[in-house]
Amino acid sequence: MAQRLYIVGNWKMQGTRAMLSEARAIDRAAERLIKAEVALAPPFTLIHATRKEAGLIGVGAQDCHAAEGGAHTGDISAPMLKDAGAGFVIVGHSERRADHGETDADVKAKAEAALAAGLAVIVCVGETEAQRDAGEAESVVAAQLDGSLPRAEGAADKVTVAYEPVWAIGTGRTPTVEDVGQMHRSIRARLTDIYGEAGAHVRILYGGSVKPDNAAELLAADEVGGALVGGASLTAESFLGIIVAAAELGEG
Repeated sequence: MAQRLYIVGNWKMQGTRAMLSEARAIDRAAERLIKAEVALAPPFTLIHATRKEAGLIGVGAQDCHAAEGGAHTGDISAPMLKDAGAGFVIVGHSERRADHGETDADVKAKAEAALAAGLAVIVCVGETEAQRDAGEAESVVAAQLDGSLPRAEGAADKVTVAYEPVWAIGTGRTPTVEDVGQMHRSIRARLTDIYGEAGAHVRILYGGSVKPDNAAELLAADEVGGALVGGASLTAESFLGIIVAAAELGEG
């Protein structure tokens, strides 16, 4: 049976308890739109509350530390996330790579820690505008996959890849559907190189200025298994526009 499209909202450093009403509305709608799989990654402070308020959708975290615990002031470990009610964690987001200097090795260590704690992982990869303009986009993303993906036995069953062209995140710019399809095909080929036959079943999400008005077109692109949504996931109204597009494609 074909996998449902996976629509994940990343709230980033936004959200207080007042936004739990948005999570509840998304959760209620997801009950009707069963042709799509829906999840939210709120800030750490809201993971437990979101899990309590939204019982039908997935709830995860935006990052974790690679260590189980220790003298790492301000950091959160994967076991802590699991205890708070998270089911997955996003690692390697371009904002973490750029703002915090995270390397592929750092991302891989976090992904391995998450898997060890019983969490699924979404591993983010993507090129900068300069790298795309230089014709290096596919080679850059392939190298990120090689360095960032966990290799533990059975890892492919718990891993999702999110392709997010850095130059399209929060800018309103998006690559063409053809560009998205080409990159996702390239990622698929690399996944099968890394994981063998299991790599054919790893979902590849697209992330980068996904909105209700472009979601259907992007989600229909070759090898796109869902979307990692930023700003458009902050309200139920806009996020549901994307979820509806995914559900309608799932019915086709």
